[in-house]
Amino acid sequence: MSRNCILMVAGERSGDVYGAALAEALSARIPGVHIFGCAGEAMRAAGVEMIADIHEVALIGISEVVSGLPRAWRAIQNLISEAAKRQPALAILIDSPSLNLHLAKRLKSRNIPVIYFVSPQIWAWKKWRIRTIKAYVDKMLCLFDFETDIYEKAGVPVEWVGHPLVDMSGPAITREEFFRRAALDPNIHTVALLPGSRRTEVRFNLPTMLEAASQVGQSRRVQFVLASAPTIDAQWLESLAAQGYSGKSPLRTLNNTTHEALQYADVAVVASGTATIEAALRECPMIVVYRVSQFTAACARLMINVPFYSMVNLLAGHAAVPELIQNDFTAPNLASRIKLLLDDHGARNRMIEDLRKVRARLGPGGAIGRAANAVMRFMRENKASGMPVEAS
Repeated sequence: MSRNCILMVAGERSGDVYGAALAEALSARIPGVHIFGCAGEAMRAAGVEMIADIHEVALIGISEVVSGLPRAWRAIQNLISEAAKRQPALAILIDSPSLNLHLAKRLKSRNIPVIYFVSPQIWAWKKWRIRTIKAYVDKMLCLFDFETDIYEKAGVPVEWVGHPLVDMSGPAITREEFFRRAALDPNIHTVALLPGSRRTEVRFNLPTMLEAASQVGQSRRVQFVLASAPTIDAQWLESLAAQGYSGKSPLRTLNNTTHEALQYADVAVVASGTATIEAALRECPMIVVYRVSQFTAACARLMINVPFYSMVNLLAGHAAVPELIQNDFTAPNLASRIKLLLDDHGARNRMIEDLRKVRARLGPGGAIGRAANAVMRFMRENKASGMPVEAS
């Protein structure tokens, strides 16, 4: 095995962000380490050599996977080929179980140890994945405290590190600067729209968001910020907004401003996923929405066995935030929820209090440092390589 080589694989935007932070932490702890794998902009900026791009493998549902399969398959083959050639000391696979559990099996067959960072949501659906994890994953690093019991009972080595977003979710600019850049009035109610970090998600979620925003803007003084993730082409998003928004109120599209939008907006409409955790950390009242193809939704209903879709509600243990999923996700439904949170201060305050309790469940700061230390302990205890690693 290579003495100074680690394979790291992320399959979507959140994994790319976590991977970048973890790569930097490992580089600071392991002199001369070289990290390569499946990366996005954040991991590339952190010095990770990109063998495959997350855009090639970022798929969300069954029908969406089928249409993107050839592209994703080529990316997977490139990763396996490079891993076989370089024989890294270990692989760190981040979230994206449809991609990474397949990779874990292929890597273990080549005697490459596997650490999995960000547990698949086996407590919500596809519980049978625990068998695959036990067979092919050497160490699981969890973000949520309740996940450790599941792995301990299954005999999978596990460690809870907390959630990286606790340290990452702060705004980079002031409230005044945010509204200045957006050319919006800081004294007018602002609604943030976060349709997702993948093009397929945006196609499914944004049209209804824009229709609801158009309805809300007809009867009140309000303004909207469409927050674009770095993985989404800003011009493409602006063209969709121009086609789908017919309201009288201002709507601005801003790129790479998720943290700021959630910090300074009065209400957010958020596609179910990591962004709901970001909104909770910013104590931003929200409505969670999501839509996939009808075929994907029908299959998912057979496998999901939790009462809520959003992690915020699962951590809260009750419906702390409204969820509009699939057929419930209509423009009138969404518009009425937005108006309620803008007008009903009692409802807003109750939601904010619930979000504070959710934040407490995410652990203290320093999750990435704990994850990096866990990786180094694994390497020493299992003699994964001859890398000179510092004591954690």
